[in-house]
Amino acid sequence: MSGSPSPTVAATSDDTAAPDATTENFPVALRILPARHRQALLRVYDVARHIDQLGDAAAGDRVVALVAFREDLHRVRDGSVPREEVLRRVAPVIRDGVGVQPFDDLIEANLIDQRVSTYDDFAALLHYCSYSAHPVGRLVLAIFGQSTAGRIRLSDNVCAALQVLEHCQDVVEDHAAGRVYLPRDDLRAAGVDPEDPLAPRSADALKTVVLQQVRRSRTLLDDGPRLIAELHGWARIAVCGFVAGGLATADALERAGGDVTGDPVRPRRIDQLRHGIRLVLRSGGRR
Repeated sequence: MSGSPSPTVAATSDDTAAPDATTENFPVALRILPARHRQALLRVYDVARHIDQLGDAAAGDRVVALVAFREDLHRVRDGSVPREEVLRRVAPVIRDGVGVQPFDDLIEANLIDQRVSTYDDFAALLHYCSYSAHPVGRLVLAIFGQSTAGRIRLSDNVCAALQVLEHCQDVVEDHAAGRVYLPRDDLRAAGVDPEDPLAPRSADALKTVVLQQVRRSRTLLDDGPRLIAELHGWARIAVCGFVAGGLATADALERAGGDVTGDPVRPRRIDQLRHGIRLVLRSGGRR
């Protein structure tokens, strides 16, 4: 399952943060956050990454592995001690109000990946994002104690945009894993064979489809400034990282002309910083 393209960090055993561009990443602007938030987010990241690894790289039957992990997760919900160390570490965060549902949804996304390899249209892809992407933002809002129905709706759109942009970046990688996240109807309309989207004859048409998804993602990201304006304190800074990373990724994909089959398309840090500053200023600069 693809992760999100926002500013990223990888968790280490001592709850410090270090860049890691080679793994599935949990998008959080961690370095400047207070220790209590940073630790909670890193422990959540560890679980999200573990779930993705079970779905993408576990030896043997991955469905069995994911279901077993879900059962272990539910031990936390039921007040028991889970077997997995990664769940024992996150248990206090879950019991502080985050709950198990977002993790359940991430597990479900990876179970979907075991049986679904393509999506008929953008609506179907967004439905998948409700499991693979929405939980990320919901976890962040819960950790900062700023969840409301309105904020969750805005966050869901932002996170769906981030997920779609990640799928655009990872077309080659996903295809190698037997998955195509670009909508089949868009591929057909552009003259791309959904079964063979990387065929050389389809290179220009594939760029068109990628850029179409980038435009859709920008529309979803329009809810980012509204979400940031709703937040206060450190939550605002963290979510600025999400949105700025998404906008910078959209910039990178457009700068590449939608060509995602050559060198990896990655956002530039200067673009992330530029977007982050603009977002803070647009929201009034309050902290």
